[in-house]
This record gives sequence, structure tokens and C-alpha cells, in this order.
Amino acid sequence: MKINQQRKRIEEALDKYRSWLDDITDSRFGETPPIGGWSYAEVYSHILQSDFSSLIAAEKCARKTGVLTAKGTNLFGRFVLLTGILPRAKMPEMYVSASKKISKEEARNLLIRVRSRLDSVMEVLRNAPQDYKIKHPRLGMLNAEQWLKFTRIHTEHHLKQLERIKKSFDENVPSQPVQEVKEF
Repeated sequence: MKINQQRKRIEEALDKYRSWLDDITDSRFGETPPIGGWSYAEVYSHILQSDFSSLIAAEKCARKTGVLTAKGTNLFGRFVLLTGILPRAKMPEMYVSASKKISKEEARNLLIRVRSRLDSVMEVLRNAPQDYKIKHPRLGMLNAEQWLKFTRIHTEHHLKQLERIKKSFDENVPSQPVQEVKEF
């Protein structure tokens, strides 16, 4: 998939995140879902901060301020980038503690920041070198194009999590919730 297609898919996913914000009540936004795990607010915090950071990494690689290296992705990284699938897995504690409950207004502002960063990154991404990379904590060394692809995969992945949260509220799961794995 070319970088313009990646961008389009990221923008489509961000449009869905924006649309969800209009449909979720303020009180429900911060509420822990019946299935346990993250609230909508925590998912938004995680995904938008992650997107912003990933786009910064992509820009650094494109501007040759990453690491000049022949090292690449690890086995997990190759799987994710090849299949476009980010398997559900227990998230490392450092990411769990980094997500916090934010307000819907903060989520809207983060969406604007991510879109703005995406616009600025696209300007330098077209001629990005393949051998300047920055290490992803789980995928290995990624170049600018790979960071953009990861951003798309990760952003789409968490839309599925929002759907599971919505379904759990809609079904009004009994008071003994099943603990959902917090995702990366």
C-alpha cells in the first residue's frame, strides 16, 4: 500500500474516532465498561498519544535524524507489517500506566493535533530514506514508511476495541464483568 493510501486509511479511521465522540455521552466516555478494561477516554488517550508519537518518529526518520542502520523489524514486527494485524495481547505495564482518562474536549484537541502532524509528515515522507530508523518498543527498528503503516494498523485496531466497549454497554453485561485484556 502506498503512503497516500496509508494516509487515507488513517484519516478515515480518525473520522470514525471523531464520529464516535459525538455519539458517546460525557458520563459514559469516562466510565469503565461492563467487560472491564479501558474506558473510551483511556482508549482515546492511548491511541491519539501513540499516533502523535508514531508520526513524530516517522518525521524524524524522514528528516534523517533517526538512527542510520541496516537493522530492521523483529519477527513480531514483520508479522504485524506484513499482515496488517495487531494481535490482541496483554499490554506492557508502561503503556497501561501511560493512558489516562481524558475529557471529550481533550480527545477532540488531540484528534486535531494528530491530523496536523499527519499533514506535516506527509510533506517529508515522499522522499524518506529507508535506512534511517527509530526503534519501536515491540516491533524493532522502523523507517518512516513503516511508522506510517504501523500508525494505520494501530489506529484501525483500536476501533475494534471501541466497538467491543460499545457492545458491552449496549448488552448491559451483568455485574460480574469479564476482564478484557488491555491492548497495545
